[in-house]
Amino acid sequence: MRYHVANSLSEAVEMLAAEAGTAKVLAGGTDLLVQMKSGALVPDLLVDIKALEGMRDIVPEGGGYRIGAAVSGAQMGEHAGLRALWPGVVEAAGLIGSTQVQGRATIVGNLCNGSPAADSVPALIAAGAIARVVGPDGTREMRVADIPAGPGRTTLEKADIVDSVFLPARPARAGDAYLRFIPRTEMDIAVASAAVNLTLDAEGAVESALVVLGAVAPTAIMAYDAGTALVGSRLEPSALEQCAAACSAACNPIDDKRGTAAFRRQVVGVMAKRAARIAFERAGESL
Repeated sequence: MRYHVANSLSEAVEMLAAEAGTAKVLAGGTDLLVQMKSGALVPDLLVDIKALEGMRDIVPEGGGYRIGAAVSGAQMGEHAGLRALWPGVVEAAGLIGSTQVQGRATIVGNLCNGSPAADSVPALIAAGAIARVVGPDGTREMRVADIPAGPGRTTLEKADIVDSVFLPARPARAGDAYLRFIPRTEMDIAVASAAVNLTLDAEGAVESALVVLGAVAPTAIMAYDAGTALVGSRLEPSALEQCAAACSAACNPIDDKRGTAAFRRQVVGVMAKRAARIAFERAGESL
């Protein structure tokens, strides 16, 4: 294996494109290094980008924030502006690994690892996050929602690098939240999860709502009917039950040692109802 510290993003892209074997990008490395140590992955080339300019920065942009590829979950949690604007995204990022892992784990790595149970991905999708991708043909923007392709797979090409994620400005009377179910109290991956991002109208009813589910399908999925069930309500029990039922209908979970498909279908609705309540309260606090 060859290890190279990139001097620029363009150099990193060129090296990835020229490599005939397996090439990987190193930013946080909390998934990549574990895979390498276990023998599940042996790259021919490892390109380190974490020291490049902007990779560790959280920068205000257009009323939102641009988050560099090497920004850690711990760094996000310490950023007051980001916490205030998108608390659900920050909380989701803060669930990745232990306190020690939080010092290195990144939301970009969480996205590019391609796990259906990635904590930050449903929250990012619900927030309408946009990834900036640098590749051989230049720079382009992609919705985070369009990047996951299945367990361990993304729609990114071999020489593509996600250099940052943009979280947009949030309208007034809006709130988001993310919750997951895990068998243990901490340091586990989601059996089922839900992210909710909603906006209230002037009377305090839900004007728009997005519900995104994790760990219950090959990728995080947008439960459109679940969001629609909340619109026009003040989260009355009937609206929440319709939301939960829509979540159960939208998912396509598996049976494994951590939970049955039937259990996941039920629990994901519970997570969505609870996350919706939190998002609703946060939106009300911004009135």
